[in-house]
Amino acid sequence: MSADSHYRNPVVPGFYPDPSVCRVGADYYLVCSSFEYFPGVPLLHSRDLVNWRQIGNVLDRPSQLELPADTPASQGVYAPTIRHHDGRFWVVTTNVSLGRHLIVTARDPAGPWSDPVYLDLPHVDPSLAWDDEGNCWLTTSGVKSYRIDPDTGRVLEGPIPLWSGTGGQYPEAPHLYRIDGWWYLLLSEGGTHTGHAVSIARSRSPRGPFEPASTNPILTHRGSNLPVQATGHADLVQAPDGGWWMVLLGIRAKGQWPPYHVLGRETFLVPVRWVDGWPVVDPAEEVTAAPAGSVPALAAPAEAGAYRDDFDAAVLAPGWVSPRSRPDAAWSLTARPGWLTLNATGTTLDRAGATIVATRQRHHDCRASARLDPGGGTAGLTIRIDEAHHYDLEVSASRVRVVGRVGPFRQVFAELAVPPGPLVLTIATRTHDLRPPTVTCAADLSPGAAPFGVRAAACDMVAFEVQTSDGPRVLAELDGRYLSTEVAAGFTGRVVGMYVTEGSAAFDWLDYRPAG
Repeated sequence: MSADSHYRNPVVPGFYPDPSVCRVGADYYLVCSSFEYFPGVPLLHSRDLVNWRQIGNVLDRPSQLELPADTPASQGVYAPTIRHHDGRFWVVTTNVSLGRHLIVTARDPAGPWSDPVYLDLPHVDPSLAWDDEGNCWLTTSGVKSYRIDPDTGRVLEGPIPLWSGTGGQYPEAPHLYRIDGWWYLLLSEGGTHTGHAVSIARSRSPRGPFEPASTNPILTHRGSNLPVQATGHADLVQAPDGGWWMVLLGIRAKGQWPPYHVLGRETFLVPVRWVDGWPVVDPAEEVTAAPAGSVPALAAPAEAGAYRDDFDAAVLAPGWVSPRSRPDAAWSLTARPGWLTLNATGTTLDRAGATIVATRQRHHDCRASARLDPGGGTAGLTIRIDEAHHYDLEVSASRVRVVGRVGPFRQVFAELAVPPGPLVLTIATRTHDLRPPTVTCAADLSPGAAPFGVRAAACDMVAFEVQTSDGPRVLAELDGRYLSTEVAAGFTGRVVGMYVTEGSAAFDWLDYRPAG
């Protein structure tokens, strides 16, 4: 097969799970789950299904996204679906913190999106489809369907039981499609980890009965040694050339047994071919074969995914997220032009309510650097999964320290005096090479502290660096397993970003780039 018929997966790396896609003309639009982060439901655009750029967030204001202050990690917004119908884009999702589904619409996918129409129905993973008579069908996990008025949220018919898969646990992520006179019902089952699978059935009516494919599951990596695992939560889209594609989530775990994944569930792409009226899907691999000429070659350059924000724009870029909310009083781009000023709203990263502005970690090996003027405050860089699992590079009272919180334990691993004024901080991650254990804490910087060792099972190492007059200095290097889903649990991945827990601090820039 020629070189131009391969592309690299994941097509959207990092914490972008539960993908849903639609096409309008030559343009593709994709949305993902955002859970407890604000703004919610990232929206990405592509012309080729391989190269994606985030152009906004569907739920970008408090009137659309209510996340109570006590929203637990991995609650909030689950599994959106995006569709285009009758000149409008439609997104339906579930705010599990409120126990409600919601529908928002827009003429332009870049926004603004409407305020929500709510539906008080059970389950999660809602999806929309329209039949030839103009009826709108809402399907949910379970798997059940309702005929609704999407403009008011009124239920006109249902619930109608459909087909709940082949017997795997948690039948979810159902999508209905009208293709060649059939209604196809695509769903996931087996749970959103290594048992995950995609199955399909069809009927002549959206009400059923549905006949399952004899080849189910049509996609699963369970029981395999493939580097991509937990494949599922899929959606189908047809390209302008008539070809079909599937987006789905997967994980890339690292380290010895058991492996750990730290980037969360990512978005993958696989081609689909139809045989005797059923879709046939090949495995999702990091280098995936595609029909020749159907997608561009993607020999990912070393700097692919690099990002720098100098905070010169009038608004924050759409890739910045904050846990639960981002009050206007917590941040400013005008208080010190060309800088992002953060104001403390909470006194610790160990509890909800602190001021954090972060971006998703999108590469296993990466460097995130920021120039920080702490003023008289306490501020720094954090790499986190939740309030109980984070590592921080923190500046306060002319000292910089490395702080780790894992479950009930909190420890200062290293500390160094620094001159007052701006300084550059860096958090870097690198895939662990499984060599024998090494000392990973500069004990001489933390009097009385024992070296922090790492076993060969580590998936990656996280280094903490400060720029000094003598050059960069690594204060500590910590085991990345403790910031993984397998340790922290939940549905999200790591984010890395800026925070303040006392007073105010200003950030001149943040630079994120892959390393290695």
